Amino acid sequence: MTTALQRAESLISVTPDYPEPGVMFRDISPLLADAEALRAACDELVRPFAGSFDIVGGIEARGFLLAGFIAAATGVGVLPIRKAGKLPEPAAAVSYALEYGTATIEAPGVLEPGERVLLVDDVLATGGTIAAAREIIEKLGAETVGAAAILELDGLDGRAHAGDVHTLFHAPA
Repeated sequence: MTTALQRAESLISVTPDYPEPGVMFRDISPLLADAEALRAACDELVRPFAGSFDIVGGIEARGFLLAGFIAAATGVGVLPIRKAGKLPEPAAAVSYALEYGTATIEAPGVLEPGERVLLVDDVLATGGTIAAAREIIEKLGAETVGAAAILELDGLDGRAHAGDVHTLFHAPA
């Protein structure tokens, strides 16, 4: 691991009992605030997928930030995948289970049929969000070429639901 990636990992903070008791919330905000760490993390997130995607699907909310950075660096656009009720006319919506509840995500109808999407998010936990995002991409007639996340929470079996996800770091759930 490079020094910049080691620094990126060291910048991920932990908040115990948030958003509810027993959950150890991993926050990438300090990593996002460090230009060198952010660049190293985003470069590594995209490395296995270089040249294979037309647009980056950013999952709300921290995934938006990663998607914007990656899209600008690679010369492609961003597909915002939003929480329910945030889009005036969503083209597709999917409900799914979280590690501490349920949620629904939506996407606008901006994809062209066959467009290749790289999904990005901050954390892979139970895998429900990424699995739902994959389903949205399919509903919109596009193709998910891969998924990437900064951090994978071990012990939650996220890959069983999300499929293959390129992750940079691991932490206990």
